[in-house]
Amino acid sequence: MTGKEIRDSFLRFFAERGHQIVPSASLIPASDPTLLFTNAGMVPFKNIFLGIERPTQPRVVDSQKCLRVSGKHNDLEEVGRDTYHHTFFEMLGNWSFGDYYKKEAIHWAWELLTNVWHLPKDKLWATVYTTDDEADEWWRKQTDIDPGQILRCGEKDNFWEMGETGPCGPCSEIHIDRGPGSCEYENTPGHVCQVNGGCPRYIELWNLVFIQYNRNPDRSLAELPAKHVDTGMGLERVTAVLQGVRGNYDTDLLRDVIRATEELSGKRYGDDAEQDISFRVIADHARASAFVITDGVVPTNEGRGYVLRRIMRRALRHGQLLGFAGPFFSRVTESVVHLMGSAYPELIERKDYLTEVVRNEEERFAETLGKGLALLEQEIRTLRQSNTTTLVGDVAFRLYDTYGFPLDLTEDFLSSEGLSLDRTGFERAMEEQRTRARDGQKSTVYINTGLTDLRSRFVGDRIVEWESEILATLVKGETRTGPVREGEEVEIITAETPFYGESGGQVGDVGRLETPRGDLVDIFDTQKPQAAVVVHRGRVVRGAIQVGDRVRLTIDAERREATRLNHSATHILHAALREILGAHVRQAGSLVAPDRLRFDFTHTSPVKDEALERIEDLVNVHIRENAEVTTEEMSLTDALKSGALAFFGEKYGERVRVLRMGSFSTELCGGTHVSRTGDIGLFKLKAEAGVASGVRRIEATTGEGALAWVRQREQILKEVSSILKGAEEDAAEKLEKLLAEKRELEKKLAQSQSARVSSQSDDIFSQARRANGISVVASRVEGVDDKGLRELADRLRDKLQPAVIVLGTIQEGRVVLLAAVSKEATTHYHAGNILKQIAPLVGGGGGGRPDFAQAGGKDPARLDEALQKVYELIEKGQ
Repeated sequence: MTGKEIRDSFLRFFAERGHQIVPSASLIPASDPTLLFTNAGMVPFKNIFLGIERPTQPRVVDSQKCLRVSGKHNDLEEVGRDTYHHTFFEMLGNWSFGDYYKKEAIHWAWELLTNVWHLPKDKLWATVYTTDDEADEWWRKQTDIDPGQILRCGEKDNFWEMGETGPCGPCSEIHIDRGPGSCEYENTPGHVCQVNGGCPRYIELWNLVFIQYNRNPDRSLAELPAKHVDTGMGLERVTAVLQGVRGNYDTDLLRDVIRATEELSGKRYGDDAEQDISFRVIADHARASAFVITDGVVPTNEGRGYVLRRIMRRALRHGQLLGFAGPFFSRVTESVVHLMGSAYPELIERKDYLTEVVRNEEERFAETLGKGLALLEQEIRTLRQSNTTTLVGDVAFRLYDTYGFPLDLTEDFLSSEGLSLDRTGFERAMEEQRTRARDGQKSTVYINTGLTDLRSRFVGDRIVEWESEILATLVKGETRTGPVREGEEVEIITAETPFYGESGGQVGDVGRLETPRGDLVDIFDTQKPQAAVVVHRGRVVRGAIQVGDRVRLTIDAERREATRLNHSATHILHAALREILGAHVRQAGSLVAPDRLRFDFTHTSPVKDEALERIEDLVNVHIRENAEVTTEEMSLTDALKSGALAFFGEKYGERVRVLRMGSFSTELCGGTHVSRTGDIGLFKLKAEAGVASGVRRIEATTGEGALAWVRQREQILKEVSSILKGAEEDAAEKLEKLLAEKRELEKKLAQSQSARVSSQSDDIFSQARRANGISVVASRVEGVDDKGLRELADRLRDKLQPAVIVLGTIQEGRVVLLAAVSKEATTHYHAGNILKQIAPLVGGGGGGRPDFAQAGGKDPARLDEALQKVYELIEKGQ
């Protein structure tokens, strides 16, 4: 079977057994701020295991895109060195949320492997947790595996935990014996081939995790009320087994990508072991890059974009090792689209954009490579001068972090020069950066507060006032059942609320909360940390409130209305951008506030003024259409089939809200919106700029805000016209005329100063003295600015070299000193040190380089005394 057929047969097998096939989630985790990328099949279902979300289906099956490049799951530097490590891979999984358990999971796993895929039963081994008698029993009763090939293993291999606390449970792994020829340690004394023995003869195929406990902070285990099944099987690994090839890179899932590199390079995979490493790196990294970019990440110097840049530049470095002198990587990523586009249609939809992003990064790498090489060569010269043979780790890390210079590239250059790298120092610098990144991560999580079962219903975006009951209060992150008193800040959860919690880029509502007793809470923010929980953040300004109180919640309706206009305008703007710039445009982030909107979108170059004008015009055309705005709830699958666009970073449930505006915009959105586009009134685009490689940002405003912005510009124009003493329509012409006159005057002033400099240069030249074999000038200069002073010093230094030149002038009652030392004289005299010794005489200070320095002072009366001291210093050799 091909890799595609294996994937399809897995999904079909479990669909026939009551599982719903769900599409792969994005590589960008929608609801887990602790992860950079989806690194396991369970990530999209994490909130179900935590009890935060309720499953829409009790049984699901999927093939999940995964990326392991950070944290404890970081395989980046291992990729290429063997035939089984990857950054990107697909995880096949079947899931039971409180439905079937160990019996069915074990039975179906055995059935698929042996009856459908026909793997030899005598080569399969099963491991169970050392105390899991139930799993052991089902292996013996539900399968015909050799009982001697059921092994008991400890916590390290057969107990799965989500974290230090939380859901966990025993697991049962299925391994396959690939035969003695697969062992890489046959000549290692004492080595024994065995399951979990670190030997590639026995490899894990499938992990069946049985989530039945909750790990408490004291490390004790408590039984969960509902038990789940979470299984994971790497598609690449099982494909290698089923296709009978030695390693994952020999499967059709990766061999076709390698073939693209072969055709472009003219070299063959398998001819040279070192060369093969580069082939594998490029193949893996092309898959990773294609999927990460397609899921909305672009190469940058931070966060996910930084990881993507590292992946791409490592591939580009290995392209150089294969002999590529120019761009090639975009052609390899095109082969990924061709190979995997049928399973992941987003690759085909965004093919042109993917190609453009990759090409741009290839060009940027070519530029930074030159800068990095220059720095490295400079450091190598420094090592030679100091008779040192090891480059410190901090320098290697700076090359890696600032210039995107791959570590192995640095090591290659050092090795060719007979030098080595301080790896320990590099790893220390890397760990320090990881610590800074971890410390910078902030998230609001209510898992440990006991509030995960709470639900608060948003009553609707047209309702501004509502009565409800307080379900919970939190003060400084801790739940409180007693009163929260005047002056305290509090987070409040109510059963129902008219307040919109921040999500989808729209800021949360503000307003007030009152009790019948007259107690009052000022609500200054509303958040939605979990799918069904709205948290009101406020301060008690009168009286006290507590759990169980009936309260009236009232939002700031005027603020909500202004926010509504801006949010609806983002959808129209998105449609206009796609029409004017192209279908590659996708939202990459947004902010919707009452006074403005900010819209980030994927586009690789600045948007020209003419295009911005057309975009603004088109948005206003759609506003004037006064098109009807409607919403409809439907399944996510039906919504996407209808052509609805999903917004960046949002996690959607099985039921979604589809927002339609006329015939030009259909998107998924749960925010607050106008009834007709005409309600927006006016859209004014304020600015466009880049925020990251491949991501642009538009800032705009609507309604009253747009009108106020236009009036502000009109007022500025009136004031300028008044200053220019002319009509508004003549302001630009008059201003240009004034600037032209200013430039002409500046030109004449510069010419006049140059003449004065030339004149004084000859006079001062004649005053030069000789001391200790060099020419010395220390002179007062009249009527020149800083530029003229520098020009005069340069002239004198060039004429008199070797020379020490010190000039002083008085500008607006302050002393300005300048020192210039010719290159030959800097071995004995330092311009900065000279000024440090004379500047105090004029009540000032300063310094600078050996060849050039500046200083200032506030006592003009002592300028001549300070200049005279220069001669004394030179004569003394100071």
